[in-house]
Amino acid sequence: MIVFFLLTNTDNTFQCGATVKYNNFMKKFYIETYGCQMNVADSELVVSLLQDKGYKLTENYKESDIILVNTCAVREKAELRVRGKLTLYKNLKKTNPNLKVGLLGCMGQRTKDELLEQEPVLDFIAGPDAYRDLHNLIEKAEIGQRAVNVQLSKEETYGDLKPVRLDKNGVTAFISISRGCDNMCSFCIVPFTRGRERSRSDKSIIDEAKNAFEKGYREVTLLGQNVDKYKFEDVDFAKLLQKVANVSKKLRVRFSTSYPHDFTNKVIQVMADNENICKSIHLPVQSGSTRMLEKMKRGYTREWYMDRISAIKKIIPECAISTDIIAGFCSETDDDHKDTISLMKWANYDTAFMFKYSERPNNYAQRNYADDIPEDVKSERLSEIIELQSNMSYESNKQDLGKTFEVLVEGTSKRSEKRLFGRNSQNKVIIFDGNKKLVGKYVNVTVNKFTQATLLGEMNE
Repeated sequence: MIVFFLLTNTDNTFQCGATVKYNNFMKKFYIETYGCQMNVADSELVVSLLQDKGYKLTENYKESDIILVNTCAVREKAELRVRGKLTLYKNLKKTNPNLKVGLLGCMGQRTKDELLEQEPVLDFIAGPDAYRDLHNLIEKAEIGQRAVNVQLSKEETYGDLKPVRLDKNGVTAFISISRGCDNMCSFCIVPFTRGRERSRSDKSIIDEAKNAFEKGYREVTLLGQNVDKYKFEDVDFAKLLQKVANVSKKLRVRFSTSYPHDFTNKVIQVMADNENICKSIHLPVQSGSTRMLEKMKRGYTREWYMDRISAIKKIIPECAISTDIIAGFCSETDDDHKDTISLMKWANYDTAFMFKYSERPNNYAQRNYADDIPEDVKSERLSEIIELQSNMSYESNKQDLGKTFEVLVEGTSKRSEKRLFGRNSQNKVIIFDGNKKLVGKYVNVTVNKFTQATLLGEMNE
């Protein structure tokens, strides 16, 4: 049995499984993905590569020959969850000694030596740029060798591969337009786990978007650590965004993540000019204090960031804006924290991802700064940030009461198959009664109830 772990940068978990003809036996593999959307996209590439080699995907890890875990290393919590799951697979090996377990992604890239020593359950490790070598790593594991490939690449984009979509509803698809990052923020380890920044050809991206639409997908999300730095020959991100929007007016287009220093009015204008480009922007601020932003090596000031938000609201007044915020970064004072609170109130975010600062090994902050904010102070500041954002999200949803939105139906509610869910252009989830035959269709829904996290409505006939 072989298991692959795919870890991501958030707490979201995606699972799925595959098989290879080996010694007249079809090998099945199971893949579990932790973290962000980019990890999901990577898992889809891994499935494609392994199926081309004859492996068969399975959704039941207990019947798999190989388990793959695709991992994230941005925060300590994500790594701890993976460690816990490895214990489960260690126990599986007691009943199935032929089971092989592999770890993929950023966690393996960051801690390969430590992992091999501390986690004997692992048979092989593959970094984000080594997925083409997976078959070889598995074959080495089959003959008793512990195999590792975490070589980073300056060229690898996987742009020639056709991903196997793991969205069971067949409605939304992720398309990676670039890999790696050159920003080198002091708190981040992505440049060390995903390597230097490089962009795919615009043709390969457009072809993938067309293929997804032809297969029935009605929404694509363009992914990159910093989509605004996309550049292939004379095509920048604004031009690429327009090209993807031109695939079909019935294809919704989203993107993530933008970087404030590189986010241009050209991109905002393309969004405004195309109805099928969703009116939702994720623009991480991390801190409202210019002093903290400088210490974080973010490359912009509080004033620069506010100018970008003002431009969005001027050109696309109906645009939803979300962000990332870190509480308790190194040397953060009460005044720095107050600057974050005041910027949040000014920006009036629709949603936010909020975290306590978590020191990550070997990045600039860990090497040069003291993690000197007590945990109780971090927790107190984070609680204030969360409470403020919860109130703003509630008020944002309250303003949608009585409005009618076009919703792309993504699936049935977890609580009842008679209820559907989808998102509007502003990326807000709306739940309503309807037939599951509508999944993948556009419907108009009028909001008649709301919570802090969700809109509830009635579908218009």
